[in-house]
Amino acid sequence: MTHTCPALLIAAPASGSGKTSLVAALARLHARQGRRVRVFKCGPDFLDPQIHAVASGTPCDNLDLWICGEDDARRRLALAASDADLILVEGVMGLFDGQPSSADIAERLGLPVLAVIDASAMAQTFAAVAHGLASFRPGLPFNGVFANRVGSAGHADLLRAALPPHLAWRGALPRLKEATLPERHLGLLPAAEIGDLLARLDALADALAATPLAELPPPVAFAAPDTAALPPLLTGKTVAIARDAAYCFIYPANLETLRELGANLVFFSPLAGDALPACDAAWLPGGYPELHGAALAARADLWAQLRDHTAAGKPLLAECGGMMSLFEQLTDKAGQTFPMAGLLPGATIMQPRLAALGAQGADLPEGKLRGHTFHHSRAETSLPPLLRAHKPDGSPGEAIYRQGRLTASYVHFYFPANPEAAAGLFLP
Repeated sequence: MTHTCPALLIAAPASGSGKTSLVAALARLHARQGRRVRVFKCGPDFLDPQIHAVASGTPCDNLDLWICGEDDARRRLALAASDADLILVEGVMGLFDGQPSSADIAERLGLPVLAVIDASAMAQTFAAVAHGLASFRPGLPFNGVFANRVGSAGHADLLRAALPPHLAWRGALPRLKEATLPERHLGLLPAAEIGDLLARLDALADALAATPLAELPPPVAFAAPDTAALPPLLTGKTVAIARDAAYCFIYPANLETLRELGANLVFFSPLAGDALPACDAAWLPGGYPELHGAALAARADLWAQLRDHTAAGKPLLAECGGMMSLFEQLTDKAGQTFPMAGLLPGATIMQPRLAALGAQGADLPEGKLRGHTFHHSRAETSLPPLLRAHKPDGSPGEAIYRQGRLTASYVHFYFPANPEAAAGLFLP
């Protein structure tokens, strides 16, 4: 199966250059014109994809050659190309940073790179940075360069004039303080917490309307590998999933995989006071329990329901923030301590700095699963881990705990990496 669709991978020299804002603005601009836009994010990320989903009106999937796998990436891109008018892929960190990097993904999947450079503190050096990005790796497909946070039209003209003839100018965005996307300790705010998100995206899209990016880029051919239908391992099973501001880190692909395995998904909000729905298995994803300590501490009824659930031998998966909720206590960044569910012995304490970040794999009894870790807390517990996850280089990673059919860790698993293993986490 091969489909063609205009596509770009938006990358940068470094984090903080404005990739997310540009991708979201570009998605919003074309979606407003009635085009079907699909956005993808390189690497593991829950926050940027939420912004892109609002901008494009469609879910945003992740692409990662190690966590997700190349076949998964090719399949998702080809499926998107079958009915989209434009595919946008946001890179991660700097263009050549990490293993695999955004450049690896662009080269392997044939995605032309648009480099966005923060030009706010430079003039002709902009051209040198652009030249380096375009020429550092021979054979890298390169679409052109875009200047972000320019000071004036004259500044943009100066940057454009400095570019060598072989580098295409794709336009510029001025500094737009009213369109800045707000952040907190794990990155951008979740989309649902930015009340005027569409107004911010519209301001950015309006500023892009007069640039070359208002036109569609050249089409790219995407070929999908042959894949078999997933076995119906979860047919007849209902999986209850916590989803609200405290539990908002959920890959759309994970929900899709559970449904393809046959599961019926029901959602509930611990913050809204919802009871645990009738279910065969439950999932507490990651999120921000540390920002909602008082509300979660008041949910003794829910914690009792989950205690009965696990005592009955029913599976419960708790990832990162979900696991934090299951210890006896949680201490937030202000030093305030709240009682939590008490299904696991110990406590989690928020740290002033990032405690862990990166891809992780786990050789679970159910099978091998890959994912990533990204958190600002540490766990103190007497509970011995079932096993430890591992980093891509094989070195030890996060502890993975198990009590009965309760599985808990800081790792956010990517279910399509091994759907059969993922199904096993939700089976008694």
